[in-house]
Amino acid sequence: MINITPEELELELARRVEVERIKDKSNYLRGTLVQSLQDPLTGALAEDDTQLSKYHGIYQQDDRDLRDERRKQKLEPHFQFLVRIRVPGGVCTPTQWLEVDRIANTWCNNSIRLTTRQAYQLHGIVKRNLKVTIAAINGALMDTIAACGDVNRNVMSTANPEQSRLHTEVYEYARCLNEYLTPRTTAYHEIWLDEKLLSTTRQDEEPIYGKHYLPRKFKIALAIPPSNDVDLFANDLGFIAIVEDGQLLGFNVTVGGGLSMTHGETETYPRLADVIGYCPKNKTLQVAEEIVKIQRDFGDRTNRKHARFKYTIDDRGTDWLKIELNNRLGWTIDPPRAFTFEHSGDRYGWVEGIDDHWHHTLFIPNGRIVDTEAYPVMTGLREIAKVHEGDFRLTANQNLVIGQVSSKQKPVIDALLKKYQLLGAEQLTALRLNAMACVAFPTCGLAMAESERYLPSLIDKLDIILKETGLENEPILIRMTGCPNGCARSSLGEIGFIGKAPGKYNLYLGAGFHGQRLNKLYRENINEEQIIAELGPILHRYSREREAGERLGDFVIRTGYVKAVLAGKNFHS
Repeated sequence: MINITPEELELELARRVEVERIKDKSNYLRGTLVQSLQDPLTGALAEDDTQLSKYHGIYQQDDRDLRDERRKQKLEPHFQFLVRIRVPGGVCTPTQWLEVDRIANTWCNNSIRLTTRQAYQLHGIVKRNLKVTIAAINGALMDTIAACGDVNRNVMSTANPEQSRLHTEVYEYARCLNEYLTPRTTAYHEIWLDEKLLSTTRQDEEPIYGKHYLPRKFKIALAIPPSNDVDLFANDLGFIAIVEDGQLLGFNVTVGGGLSMTHGETETYPRLADVIGYCPKNKTLQVAEEIVKIQRDFGDRTNRKHARFKYTIDDRGTDWLKIELNNRLGWTIDPPRAFTFEHSGDRYGWVEGIDDHWHHTLFIPNGRIVDTEAYPVMTGLREIAKVHEGDFRLTANQNLVIGQVSSKQKPVIDALLKKYQLLGAEQLTALRLNAMACVAFPTCGLAMAESERYLPSLIDKLDIILKETGLENEPILIRMTGCPNGCARSSLGEIGFIGKAPGKYNLYLGAGFHGQRLNKLYRENINEEQIIAELGPILHRYSREREAGERLGDFVIRTGYVKAVLAGKNFHS
């Protein structure tokens, strides 16, 4: 970190936002979490500890469906907690799946949420069960540290099983990056596992993050062209695999992606990452470390809404970033190498891989693993995990790959998929198969409108139009978030919805099909009736006038519905 005197640091802290002062006095993320967990008079954590708990993978929430009734009864909100489990590259074992299932049905709300960052989310945990839940997660050789907070989050890697050998190698880089950038504080083990770590490699020095960690969250993804299933350009830092004759040579490096913004504040905006160069694969960790340190040292700590890496880059320029990076590396990254992305979706059903192994990608509506009468997916996957000898891969599109299935075991898995009604993705419209929604109500405190609970019914109505126009098999990216924070990457939907108020959404159009272009505001603050009235004519015209191979996002730009967004700063113009 840039060297400053204690006096200068004190003056600097006075300028910073409150979260920075909380970090400063937290003793490396300890705060008073132990005391908060032991306080029997409230279901909540102390105010400062709610911020620190994020670094441990925890968000304090309350059931917003119950707020008014509890207020009338003069009760505090029904506090509960979200716990996020890191799954580097999205890969876990069947044993780990079974343990997450057990935890979800013991201390949570009997469901598992697969996130757009290839992580597990568990909801509905009350404070008295937090410690036992996290201990059980660690007992399954997983963890929640750095799943949230101003640090590097879960590192993503392409889950596309069509290139399994390459996937394995790239996944290893994701796993190594995830471990390398994990905070070194021993607070996590002390608070949640009652352990005192004595290893000299795990002391509270934080050689990468420093005492104050990063100004804001940081996200990393790795992709193997032609698949951009991780939406790589939405990440602060990305690595695009460069392959020659089937061998991984290195990575193109991308910087400055991020989709969150604030309604009505045009100085905040989504931004896609820039490709700044190429590095050999053996330099990947060094490049990642120095880029993280650049954001640590130059990111804005006085304004949370201006604290992401994308603003650091826009304020100073990519040329400045490359000079700073090369100086820190002690060598110069090469110019980018050629690559092509062709799609950003998942491949449903069975796909044959290498070494006599198969992979089955299962459609999980909005990533929610919960039993319904029509779709007993939680029970079905539990029974599959009991016999499965391969792995599970959480995709960045909220779906699940049952991976590494041998030809001998494939009929066994297939029979269980049929028994529990988990097949049939081919019977759904391509719009539904390419849909994503964030959680929103009732648990997310930032939600302004429904998302997960509403998008399926909206797609029911849009499906009618698609079948009228013959577009039911045409892949269209549709994404919805209950607020502008972008958890379901709504700014990258060919059709995107961002919640404004209960039942009201901003409608965006025109994103690139393989994640290379943001969408643009088309209509503001409209309800379902208006949404159908706006999209119906566009879809009818698209079916009549589209050119060969033309995607909806390209069509709406060519025909003048919206203008192409070529830079994040132009998103609101």
